Amino acid sequence: MDKIMNFLEEKVMPVAGRLAAQRHLTALRDAMVLTIPFIIIGSVFLILANFPIQAYLDWMAAHPTVKTTLLYPYNATFNLVALIATFAVAYRLAQSYNVDALATGATALAAYFTVTPFTGFVTGVNPETKANIIVNAMNQDYFTSKGLFVGLIIGIVTTEICRRVIHKNIVIKMPDGVPPTVARSFVALIPGFIAIFVVYLLRVGIEALNRAHFNLFGILDFTNITSIHDIVKVLLQKPLTEVGTSLIGTCVVMILISLLWAVGLHGSSIVGSVMVPIWLQLTSENALATAAGQVPPHIVTEEFRTIIQIGGSGGTFGLVLAMLFLSKSKQMKQLGKLAIGPGLFNINEPILFGLPIVLNPVMLIPFFIVPVIQTLITYFAFDLGLVHMLTGVVPPWTLPPIIQGYLLTGSISGAILQLVMIVVTGLIYYPFFKIMDNKNYKEEKEAETPSNTKKAIVG
Repeated sequence: MDKIMNFLEEKVMPVAGRLAAQRHLTALRDAMVLTIPFIIIGSVFLILANFPIQAYLDWMAAHPTVKTTLLYPYNATFNLVALIATFAVAYRLAQSYNVDALATGATALAAYFTVTPFTGFVTGVNPETKANIIVNAMNQDYFTSKGLFVGLIIGIVTTEICRRVIHKNIVIKMPDGVPPTVARSFVALIPGFIAIFVVYLLRVGIEALNRAHFNLFGILDFTNITSIHDIVKVLLQKPLTEVGTSLIGTCVVMILISLLWAVGLHGSSIVGSVMVPIWLQLTSENALATAAGQVPPHIVTEEFRTIIQIGGSGGTFGLVLAMLFLSKSKQMKQLGKLAIGPGLFNINEPILFGLPIVLNPVMLIPFFIVPVIQTLITYFAFDLGLVHMLTGVVPPWTLPPIIQGYLLTGSISGAILQLVMIVVTGLIYYPFFKIMDNKNYKEEKEAETPSNTKKAIVG
């Protein structure tokens, strides 16, 4: 066990630390964090439009205008995450380079609109020619999580272009008397133009390859590719989705989260910077299916992680309950009392660093095992139809368990699933917890013995 701990400290921790501090991953993480409030706001209205009580649903079906109205905020928040993330990743990355973050974020949005394809919509029939009247408009499907990958890539690329142009001093400089706000807008002019022109050439080039039916080594058949969205889907999004959201892939992701926490790094944030865009894409598809009254198609989504991480990463809520009610040592009992409040709202730093679990060879064993067991139980519960599918609703991650399970699935079966997992994970943690509890209890008794002896002698 000492060899494992030394390996974690000497090999894993330095690499993980560098990853956590890497500016592009940090910008991705911050961008995804910014989307969360809007996703939650949209989820509230999605719940109101599809509240899981049959009488309520029947009333909604009889009053479709009410449901349509309730979905307005959902469409204005949940379905704009690609635009929010595009601006945010460029803004945060520009901040790290000390260049104008606001101008860079706006440039990234303009660049994203530049590469996003148009779609023709039939708006009526010409009374003279009897032909359909077609209006070309930007495809708003790409404003949702469907365009999230491209938005993040465009945000990073445009920021790098702007940053390099600015650092080479290829900017318009205004006289000293010009107000700073006006001067900054002119400084952003040339970098912004170059960034947008580059992505414009990219779009024109892809469309030219599409018209030529170009085939790149059998990997990219441009006959079926009309935009960068299609390229990203073929090369990046689809493979990552198929691997990262499979049963085995999800288990690996959960182990990676635990591995990073094992050396004191925020595993959910680091891994989430890569996986959250994938999970949110599938969350959005589940939400669209729910809004349309259909069965949600995906098991592993952003809410899948939420429903299994009861008490936080490692599913530590069962451990907190064991500490609170089954401890013999005063230390463990007191820590259980301190941790039950945060744990109820899925905050487990008091346990991770107070017990501790971090760099603790005893507690790291269940900390790695529990997420895998949770993943297996939850995945098969959905796959076998024992639990209602995740509806695409994303309530606050601090929502207490059982209530959370009910809202995530729109069914009592989700609440029962979380209750079962609390029991199972508590049983897994119990023997390892008792090793520490017995050790602490023995030490407390030994600490009391000299004091008692001294009192007896004095007496």
